Amino acid sequence: MVLDVDSRWLDLDGYKFQCAERGWGPPILFVHGSVSDARCWAAQMEEFSARHRAIAYSRRYHWPNAEIPPKTDYSMLAHTDDLEKLIETLVAAPVHIVGHSYGAFIALLLAIRRPDLVRSLVLAEPPAITLFVNDPPNPLQILALLLTRPRTAAAIINFGAKGIAPAKKALKKGRIDECIGVFGVATLGQEAFEKLSPDRLQMVRDNFIPAEFAGSGFPPLRDRDIRRIKAPALVLTGQNSPRLFHHIADRLAALLPKARRAQIPNASHIMHEDNPDAFNGAVANFLARL
Repeated sequence: MVLDVDSRWLDLDGYKFQCAERGWGPPILFVHGSVSDARCWAAQMEEFSARHRAIAYSRRYHWPNAEIPPKTDYSMLAHTDDLEKLIETLVAAPVHIVGHSYGAFIALLLAIRRPDLVRSLVLAEPPAITLFVNDPPNPLQILALLLTRPRTAAAIINFGAKGIAPAKKALKKGRIDECIGVFGVATLGQEAFEKLSPDRLQMVRDNFIPAEFAGSGFPPLRDRDIRRIKAPALVLTGQNSPRLFHHIADRLAALLPKARRAQIPNASHIMHEDNPDAFNGAVANFLARL
């Protein structure tokens, strides 16, 4: 996997981002998730550059950008600031934003903060647990959620117990491969994780940032803020993704005023890579109806 031949370095307030751009037309910007970089959007850049100005960038501290300095907070709000500045610098507003996982959460925060920059949203499984509880959640919140949304609460508990907690434990002991494996299985499922190609596993290692696990966490999301987002939105899940992502997506689709909901067949959390044809088709169909 390589970045697009049209990639370049983009300097935003002294930090340089690798940014790939191809094609002409309405701008569409791809925002990757954790343990990923701009390379994960190769299939989308090829497909959408035929009708759009397709843009993908590697987020702050992700390959091949400069690594995170010691004792620096890996902050979601800082990544949201970067996305805002990137759009303003490229003069691409308003832009269609396609975000995956952590990148989808960033896109959601930007749509709340700067609706003028966002033409439409594609949200592929943002880990927006703060729709329900704080990050990290406290026991009283989990208890209250068990009474009101027991399946969602159970999914959050399960993900924390089988994914976050053991991954952090392994990381604390310096067992990086174990941390990657535990978190990968919790996020993708055992079968999907075991099917990752050597190139994709290398991308994971290129973008494994320990500070992300110890960062300032996910900011709170309020229902009223989500309801104020007027941009059309497509909320996507992978058929084989953990149930937590489905619960989050269902809640987002219920809150967003102009939301459509779709599922990508034969796909896990990294649906744009597992089944790019179905993913691209769902996004293209959504954009065609705007």
